[in-house]
Amino acid sequence: MNAIARGCTKAVRTALPGPWRPRTVVREAALALVMGGLAVLLEWAGNTGFAVPVGLGTVLLFLLRRAFPASVLLVTAAAAGWAPGPLPLLVLAGWVAGARVRRVGLLVAAFAVSWLLFTVTGVLKDAGSMSLKVIIAVSLGGFLLMAVLPALWGRYRAQRSALLDALRERNDQLVRERVMVVHQARLRERHRIAQDMHDSLGHQLALISVHSGALEVDRTLTDRQREAVGVLRQAAVAAMRELREVVGVLHDESTAVPPAPTGAGAAPGRGGVDGIEGLVESSRAAGTLVSLSREGERRPLAAAVDHAAYRIVQEALTNAHKHAPGAPIEVALRYEPDALVVEVTNPRAPEPVGVRAGAGQVVSGGQGLTGLRERARLVGGMVHAGARPDQGFRLAAVLPYEGAADGASDGGAGIAGVDDWVLEGLPSAADADGRRRSPALGCAVGVVVVGLTVLGLVIWGLWAFVQGTDAATVKTSVYDEVQVGQAEADVRKLLPPGNGFFTDTYKGSGPPAPDGSQCRYFLSSDVSEKWAEDNVVRFCFKDGVLVDKEHYPVKD
Repeated sequence: MNAIARGCTKAVRTALPGPWRPRTVVREAALALVMGGLAVLLEWAGNTGFAVPVGLGTVLLFLLRRAFPASVLLVTAAAAGWAPGPLPLLVLAGWVAGARVRRVGLLVAAFAVSWLLFTVTGVLKDAGSMSLKVIIAVSLGGFLLMAVLPALWGRYRAQRSALLDALRERNDQLVRERVMVVHQARLRERHRIAQDMHDSLGHQLALISVHSGALEVDRTLTDRQREAVGVLRQAAVAAMRELREVVGVLHDESTAVPPAPTGAGAAPGRGGVDGIEGLVESSRAAGTLVSLSREGERRPLAAAVDHAAYRIVQEALTNAHKHAPGAPIEVALRYEPDALVVEVTNPRAPEPVGVRAGAGQVVSGGQGLTGLRERARLVGGMVHAGARPDQGFRLAAVLPYEGAADGASDGGAGIAGVDDWVLEGLPSAADADGRRRSPALGCAVGVVVVGLTVLGLVIWGLWAFVQGTDAATVKTSVYDEVQVGQAEADVRKLLPPGNGFFTDTYKGSGPPAPDGSQCRYFLSSDVSEKWAEDNVVRFCFKDGVLVDKEHYPVKD
């Protein structure tokens, strides 16, 4: 019993898919009653005698339309061809099928079979009153207007809704990506700040430490002055330690690649190759012997390369002051044919003497050489650092003049680059080939095809109506020319071919026909002046002779 109950529940849920909220239930019930009521009224108007069964069937098909759109369309089309009651449901069934049947092939097949059923049932109903061509033309035009056009509209609405949902999802995704890009840009900016703090402030603090260390060994100072200078040196060392800790925090929170400075503001006045002279002078003022040499013909540098050269020399001088205080330093700039070579070397530091030994406390964050290598990589260059045979140290960098072709694009997308992600409305839809598509395009083509087909049928119908009217109308002159007693063959040559669509309703009308005669009915060219009245002409034949002709009015 439980299995049967579960099976019934599953069948009901399949046939009547939810969600069934109270508002949905009320709406579906009201629409079902409306569709059933319209079917009953149309059946009563047509005197078919099937008003109640057709009304109940319409209500059932209406409720099943969402679960079985193609099947409901087929059944409704077959019923609508036979009876007028399901015609309103045919409009709704076409709309639902167009909206819910996703596969185009299945949709076209469903509508083609539906039209065949609609036509076959129409032929079976009207075979005796209309010609086959007229029935097919009327069924095709009616089906296109009542089923295909609503289907095109429903499909357009469904595709547009699906496209808007997809675009909303894409827009939400772009917004999320924009937030991620902003976050990454902040991290890159923190990394850049950390790198600049490391390179610039660390260099200045190293110079302060070197200056104070030199003053500590100055014999002209008193003990109190040496003590003050020692405090100054310890403060500089503590400041460098705190700076390293801050730089480490900034580096830890940023895993992005540090951006390469680009644009006019990338290298300030003292931050390029021209500023290296100032770095050398600052180190000389601290009491360190520093030499600067330039070789080769000077070449213009990209902004990022110019700034990288400055930072490399600054970091190399800072490391030399920290790790080899008092040792002479050599700075060389060589303009090679394809790259700028920056080289900074220093020998082993002299043995500390006296109070100067206290200056041996070195604070290092381990970020200097890593930052230099990254700077060089971003502009397409490289950095080599290592010990020399004389136990000294050598740092050399090779920087291409133009920088890397895509170096700036990798890291130059700072916070300013995020402004390009402004989302203005919803993006346009495009297929895999990048060609723009619109959900209205296919539906518009369908509407044009349907419209042209219906227009062609209307033109053909008007032409057929005119031709049929002519074939069913006898001119007054012909009527007067034909005489009773004339041979049937001669009379038929004078008469038009006739058209039962216009004259079959007049059979049996008028005065009684002669016994045993066969009569033909036509419309008269003498149009009646009274409303809802036609003039009819009748010719009766017997034994190959015209035995009677009549001209009389018939009310419609």
